[in-house]
Amino acid sequence: MRRLTPTASNMDPDHKIQGWRTIRRVAPYLWPEDQPWVKQRVVISMVMLFIAKIIAVGTPFFYKAAVDALAGDSSASSPAWMLAAGAVGLTVAYGVARLLNVGFQQLRDAIFAKVGQRALRQLALETFTHIHRLSMRYHITRKTGGLSRIIERGVKGVEFLLRFLLFSIGPLILELTMISIILWAVFDFWYLAVVVVTIAGYVWFTFKVTEWRVKIRKEMNDQDTDANQKAIDSLLNFETVKYFGAEQREAARYDVAMAGYEKAALKTSYSLAFLNFGQSLLITTGLVIVMAMAAMGVQNGTLTVGDFVMVNAYMIQITMPLNFLGTVYREIRQALVDMGEMFQLLEQPAEVSDKPDAKPLTVSGGEIVFDDVVFGYEAARPILKGISLTVGAGKTIAIVGPSGSGKSTIGRLLFRFYDVNEGALRIDGQDVRDVSQNSLHSQIGVVPQDTVLFNDTIYYNIAYGRPEASRSEVEDAAKAAKIHDFIVSLPDGYETTVGERGLKLSGGEKQRVGIARTLLKNPPILLLDEATSALDTDTERDIQDSLKAMGEGRSVITIAHRLSTVVDADEIVVLEEGVIVERGSHDTLLESAGRYSRMWQRQQSEEEDASAA
Repeated sequence: MRRLTPTASNMDPDHKIQGWRTIRRVAPYLWPEDQPWVKQRVVISMVMLFIAKIIAVGTPFFYKAAVDALAGDSSASSPAWMLAAGAVGLTVAYGVARLLNVGFQQLRDAIFAKVGQRALRQLALETFTHIHRLSMRYHITRKTGGLSRIIERGVKGVEFLLRFLLFSIGPLILELTMISIILWAVFDFWYLAVVVVTIAGYVWFTFKVTEWRVKIRKEMNDQDTDANQKAIDSLLNFETVKYFGAEQREAARYDVAMAGYEKAALKTSYSLAFLNFGQSLLITTGLVIVMAMAAMGVQNGTLTVGDFVMVNAYMIQITMPLNFLGTVYREIRQALVDMGEMFQLLEQPAEVSDKPDAKPLTVSGGEIVFDDVVFGYEAARPILKGISLTVGAGKTIAIVGPSGSGKSTIGRLLFRFYDVNEGALRIDGQDVRDVSQNSLHSQIGVVPQDTVLFNDTIYYNIAYGRPEASRSEVEDAAKAAKIHDFIVSLPDGYETTVGERGLKLSGGEKQRVGIARTLLKNPPILLLDEATSALDTDTERDIQDSLKAMGEGRSVITIAHRLSTVVDADEIVVLEEGVIVERGSHDTLLESAGRYSRMWQRQQSEEEDASAA
């Protein structure tokens, strides 16, 4: 699998390009062509934001006028109406202005919330859907824990990044510009110069240190992903861990991953302390210089005490968004990294996809034809080497052979988890590459070697075969699979929860639930992929009867290890190293005294020895 997460060493200069790519991918969620209500909310949010900024920039004037009124400064430069309002009235006006500023900001957030949540939901669904479209090749090599963390972090970054696009950098620039103009107009150029130099130094320092910190955060994320993957992998293999008494080994393995995370997290904390101190040093220096200039102006009579207070208010007003800028920029860079990983996941190509003109599969009889099929998971190692095989409508074909001969590969090609490299696979004359995957999957029922169930009720797992089925139909399927009596004997009956992957049920019970699920689906084509090889002999015999009944009137491909389960097949095909070496009925193959006959005799001998023991 291609590594989804770029390493810290290759983030420059690519990460900046990837960052802009990510922003361009997110921007359409703010302005979708087919969702006018989203545009309306964005526009209203921006209006609320602009009003809030106007109020915020004007508020210090009330503060100045109130101070001048209290100080009795007749030389105050405040408008006459402000001076006439009185100190108490101006103080109240100051408080109302601050309240309005906060109110309009909160109103902005409330209006925009639905836009952000819609984008988060849409992107999460898009990612979830895309993962299910990815090929079997991808899913057998992925790491579930790492993948879940990539999705989780990426989706969480969506709303934040959308808020950033609207409410951070642009409004920050607007506010700083307005304050700078006021300082220049009300005071003089040197106030503006100090503010501009302070802001420029602050922004430069913040961006430089944050770029360095992003690499450290990236390393921390990688360690977090690795630790999470090891934890989930260990929990999924809980029984194996117990069988081998490997609890301490797994704990040590997890601790090594967490030690790497701890080291990266400490680096993150130390670098954050350095960043915060450097930012505080720069902004405090600018504040002190401006306040000193204002204090000298008050001393020489060119400024009032109110002016001094107003300058202080504006400097604090500058400090707050600049501090916010540092936090936002760090989070933006992290969100871009997280979302970049998720978008790389979204860009993973679906190896098997429908043609633009793909039509639904129409099954009239269910004839399956493998026409000189050549296939290999890797080009250098072919698995099937020119397989030609026909499963007649309503017939049962068994495929047997040693491990690695290509038996299960035939089933995967039938379900179109992969496309053949050469030759063709047809159902009732239709090449599976020319029909839609949904229609193909709807016509094939599969009972695998190990039926994996959802961590839900027995009813849910059986009804998964056909969700719209009625309860009586679900129960009829359970009866046909000979598991209904067992289910009703449970305290919660069909509402019994089966546990993760169905671990609360025995192997035979899980297989019967799987059979019931497939019976409910009622497909014309059936694939039994070593459906009983993991079961004991008695359970296998019981389930074999259910499987035989299920195959009546259907085209069936049975992939089997135990030859005793396929003696009734219309034709048995023996595969070896990707080539058909024998074919015929059970009796015919025994009479030929070939490969199948030797396999049969060996298995019979093993079963006799097992019985004798």
